[in-house]
Amino acid sequence: MRTSWDFEQGDDIVPGRVALKRLGGGHRYEAYLAWDDELFSLVVVKVVRPDQVDGSSVLRGLAREVRMLGRLNHPVLLRSFDAVLDGPRPHLVLEHLEGPRLSTLLRKYGRLPLEQLLPLALEVCSALHYLSTQEIVHLDVKPSNIIMGAPPRLIDLSIARTIDEAAALDSAVGTDAYMAPEQCDPSASSGPPGPAADVWGLGVTLFEACAGYLPFSHGVDEEDAEVNERWPQIIEEPAALPRATPDAVAKPILACLDKDPLVRPTSADLAHLLEPIVGSLPKPILGLLKPRLH
Repeated sequence: MRTSWDFEQGDDIVPGRVALKRLGGGHRYEAYLAWDDELFSLVVVKVVRPDQVDGSSVLRGLAREVRMLGRLNHPVLLRSFDAVLDGPRPHLVLEHLEGPRLSTLLRKYGRLPLEQLLPLALEVCSALHYLSTQEIVHLDVKPSNIIMGAPPRLIDLSIARTIDEAAALDSAVGTDAYMAPEQCDPSASSGPPGPAADVWGLGVTLFEACAGYLPFSHGVDEEDAEVNERWPQIIEEPAALPRATPDAVAKPILACLDKDPLVRPTSADLAHLLEPIVGSLPKPILGLLKPRLH
């Protein structure tokens, strides 16, 4: 069975939604930049792959994402405009955002200067605090899920759960390098994943953006690997940040990576720690950024 719709420019995804170009995708979905006649605007259409349309778990996941998007309203979170959950092409209609992913910037330019890093941290803290007040856990905070617009946006609620649903998880959910220990092994004594797991994901993201490398060694990506081999963050201590990193920045980032979720700062705590530093920083000069030479 086909694994991609292979829409070309001008093809109808459904009547009134015309594909312009493919943006990417994962195992279950692919995303297209599209034109929506009713909205009279560019949108992103996240459509279930043709070989996944009959999968009940995929459709349940899409319906869960629709419910999440429908109950949330925050300046740093992605908006949704419509959803089609049945028929031959189940899909979401999402806001089209201008700007690169944080992961793209890090790959192209290297680590961020503090003048960019800290305001970004405050914006994502704002979104995570809001999610926690709505009793939702994102579970996949990472550079590729942050669009560097004005303001930056935290995207992709495809694996987000309510706090009760997250507490009921009995297997790993997330992206290996950015997962909190309690996400890697929900049955461990540290307890089930909750809002503190999102703070961990932000901590890893800020560490990577500040240092240019991840805080923990690369795990063994094999299903039969031992838990500690697949997720070294369960037992390893984080690497050191660059020496030039001010203590007032390094300490809050490393606090996010405490293995005990009860000891980590909340997203609001983290914002309060970093906010006083932001006002004293010079404005970023984007023209000074130079692409990495490979």
